[in-house]
Amino acid sequence: MVRRSEAQETTAEATPAERGRVRADARRNLDELLKAAMKVFASKGVDAPVRDIAKEAGVGVGTLYRHFPQRSDLVLAVCTREIDACADAAATFSAQLGPFEALSAWMGRYVEFIMTKRGLAAALYSGDAAYQGLPAYFEKRLHPALQGLLDAAQGAGAIRSGLQTNELLRAVAGFCAPAQDVGPEYTGRMLELFMDGLRYRAPA
Repeated sequence: MVRRSEAQETTAEATPAERGRVRADARRNLDELLKAAMKVFASKGVDAPVRDIAKEAGVGVGTLYRHFPQRSDLVLAVCTREIDACADAAATFSAQLGPFEALSAWMGRYVEFIMTKRGLAAALYSGDAAYQGLPAYFEKRLHPALQGLLDAAQGAGAIRSGLQTNELLRAVAGFCAPAQDVGPEYTGRMLELFMDGLRYRAPA
């Protein structure tokens, strides 16, 4: 016979309102863990002690392991979260800004994504099977987000035609690479020059 854990028994015996609070607490813990992990990974790398992540999130180490039994589970969750946040920003910028300004703002958000995931690079390129689906997920989420912004900016005559999403993403990733040595001012300046270059030969 399989014995339920004390936590399972407590949840099963709770009222619907109490179970809802438990689920809400679990979601908050998960959110705090992912934010804390991103911060710690960015500064100390993915091999940072899990106790540092738990402390940053304000939870116990046991809570971390309940959500993420393996370190690779946590790394994968952080990467997926960051990809989703970057992709979702496209709709927000489109609703608030003009076509070129929305594209510029999203490219800036993509630069932020590239810079903050530097601490994850060693794991992502390690060949670990746990991460093999990430490149496809990256493409699935970010390429359509950027394509919509490109179409709108090109339709408005704000940028030149014939641009491809993979070209832009690779170009931006390229000038982000040396930024660790020269600081964030470098990436900001390079992005400004890059966006100005997209206006060249624009029909408007």
